[in-house]
Parts: sequence; C-alpha cells; structure tokens
Amino acid sequence: MWRKKLASVLHRNACCPCATYLRTPHNSLAPAQALPPITTVRDFTEPEIGFFLNVDFVDHVALVAVVDERGRRVIAGGARYVVVEPGKAEVAFTVVDQYQGQRLGAALMHHLAAIAQAAGLKELIAEVLPDNVPMLKVFEKSGFPVDMKREPQVVHVTLRLC
Repeated sequence: MWRKKLASVLHRNACCPCATYLRTPHNSLAPAQALPPITTVRDFTEPEIGFFLNVDFVDHVALVAVVDERGRRVIAGGARYVVVEPGKAEVAFTVVDQYQGQRLGAALMHHLAAIAQAAGLKELIAEVLPDNVPMLKVFEKSGFPVDMKREPQVVHVTLRLC
C-alpha cells in the first residue's frame, strides 16, 4: 500500500513534520533500535532538534518517509548520513514500530545510497545492535558489497558503494 506512494512520501528536508515529530514523546520506537548507550529518548533539546533539521545535503543528508494516517501526514521512518571523512559517511535509520516489516527501511536505504553515490561517497558505515536482525538484513540485501565485524555489543557495518 505505502509502496505505491513512496515517491510522494519521501521528503528531502521536510522540516515541518520533522519538527512536530521531534517535539512529541516517542513511544512508538522500540528501545532496542537505539545504539549504545541504549536510552529511550522522551524529549529532544532545541540544539538536538536543530541538528536533525538543519541538513545541508552535502555533509549531512536526511530523508523521512511520511504516510497518511486517517487524513493526517505522519512520519513512518527516517534515514540520514553524516560525512565522517572524505568518501565515508555514517548512516542511521529508524522506522516506527507499526511500519516495520514492510520494507520501508530498504526503501530508505535505496534512496540514501543513491544520494551518497551521486555525492561521490565510497562507503557508508553503521553500528547496529546484534539483535537488530531486520536492520542487518537491510544492509545485506542492499545490493552493495557489505562487511560486518561482530563484537558482543555491536556489529560494525561497512557498505561499499563503488
């Protein structure tokens, strides 16, 4: 259902729905999706909101997927990368619980990787919790060569874009 609308729901810099979302308590994201240190975020500070909203689409790229819920537009998920050194960016994804398992993470990965390639990036890196198997599968099924280095508390993922 949402896949048909995907082109219209991916927003490059949708600050209005994002600002509202970031100022709302977050009860719909599983704590297991967070990276160490594992915390459940209840409120974002204004500087944190500024970081999430002020993307330059050069060194900091962010996408959100917005869906229609009973006539209201709501954020179903998001993805971003931040360049950490020339040719390499760290990525992060989140999908609201009720939209997990619908390949939204894969769609966000596809669009984010395309933007990264167009920007000349060679690698996307991430730290994923070992029990976050769905996210690890998104990387594995991305169509790009992937390296995973497992540690007890984290999986270091490198996706090669070239």
